[in-house]
Amino acid sequence: MAVTQVVGILGGMGPAAGADFVRLFVQACAQQMRARGEPVRDQSFPEHWLAQVPVPDRTEALASTEQGAHQPLEPMLQALGRLAALGSRAVAIACNTAHAWHANLQERFPQVELLHMARETARQLSSQGATGVALMATEGTYRVRLYEQALAEAGLGCHIPLAEERRTITRGIFDGVKAGNMALAEQCFSEVALRLAERHGPVTIVMGCTEVPLGLQGSAAVAGLDLIDPAQVLAAALARRAYGVDQPH
Repeated sequence: MAVTQVVGILGGMGPAAGADFVRLFVQACAQQMRARGEPVRDQSFPEHWLAQVPVPDRTEALASTEQGAHQPLEPMLQALGRLAALGSRAVAIACNTAHAWHANLQERFPQVELLHMARETARQLSSQGATGVALMATEGTYRVRLYEQALAEAGLGCHIPLAEERRTITRGIFDGVKAGNMALAEQCFSEVALRLAERHGPVTIVMGCTEVPLGLQGSAAVAGLDLIDPAQVLAAALARRAYGVDQPH
């Protein structure tokens, strides 16, 4: 049986996305076992901890210059501290927008490798030979240019939805997935994804908010589009760390 290391997941942003990330991580661990030629057994999964903590809205916080309880850094630091205390050697943040605080979190806990969702996604897209990329994300993620910077470092450009389309994505996130209205989420996300494909051609659409894949999963409307789920990419990276396959970048 392979020797594994303890890893952690910083969730709660929102809880449905955190829970779905565990599913993706377990799938990625099973793939690691199969790749090693090992049977998939309960005892072969690595020890992993999920911290589902209430965290203030990340996009709202990025739009505000004031300090206070509406800022998400402190609860994320507390949760990361708990994961570190439980022995987590690597941690994944199950929220795209929260990566705006990645550097602060990593600085406070240098003993933990804090994976970066956008950089992991950019590396995978580059290795796959992607040429065109479009991004569906929160306003906060657009504001801090999280994916634009990571993709540029990998030599890739990025198409951003129009203002009206970004409002539709926001509606799908908050009035759709976070409110439990998955039909509305699918409608909103599908509409924007199809517009991006129509305007920019055969691009890879980055579902850069963990709520977006939840609304697009199984949608017949976007069946022909090239979609990539950064949460799935990040879950696979965390599984590689757990099994000692990857060294820190």
